[in-house]
Amino acid sequence: MKIEKELYAGKAKSVFTTDDPDLLILNFRDDTSAFDGKKVESLSRKGAVNNQFNAFIMQKLEAAGIKTHHEKLLSSNESVVKNLEMFPVECVVRNIAAGSICKRLGVEEGITLTPPTFEFFLKDDELGDPMINEYHIRSFGWAKDEHIEQMKTLTFQINDVLTQLFREAGLLLVDYKLEFGLFQGEVILGDEFTPDGCRLWDVETRKKLDKDRFRQGLGDVIEAYEEVATRLGIEFLGTFTK
Repeated sequence: MKIEKELYAGKAKSVFTTDDPDLLILNFRDDTSAFDGKKVESLSRKGAVNNQFNAFIMQKLEAAGIKTHHEKLLSSNESVVKNLEMFPVECVVRNIAAGSICKRLGVEEGITLTPPTFEFFLKDDELGDPMINEYHIRSFGWAKDEHIEQMKTLTFQINDVLTQLFREAGLLLVDYKLEFGLFQGEVILGDEFTPDGCRLWDVETRKKLDKDRFRQGLGDVIEAYEEVATRLGIEFLGTFTK
């Protein structure tokens, strides 16, 4: 497989086209940002940790029958993924109240949500990723009705798989966001799953082991990510060094 050109550079990943139009290469960088890019740093080892963390999660989802864009690890910082036609929406599931929902609704952080909540957000950094609903998605043609339902169904299926996986590792999956796209007409997961895009707390202490450590200036960000990886039994590639 041959890299052709950079297609897109996001806040933490770069995407490259290849000589296969159905495949892309994701490069997980050490860059870290929060608050719509207002807080930016480079954290050593982050790219390698997130790339391999994500590959592990994608393999668990595939084993559970959930199709993802992930194809294979290419190196410690790179993965090969399917080239999807992405929907411009984010799907957010919240199992425990934290983050923006506490500010919006005036609820206390840490409340267990039964059943879990589901929210759509428009993927648009300039607008601050505003919350939207199904009517917006239909009216603006961002996704068809059947695709909306499939995204919701897949998101909750993923929730069932991952809440159990993390619980067995002594962790609470507080909330997370996912993105989906079409590959050969089928809706599949087209997003990473790392501590950058979810909240994870220790079951007993509720210590935060995710990107909130960066957002809130708690320190030991990558160390927390690595602790989660260790609990899950993730083995890093031989090229990965601290």
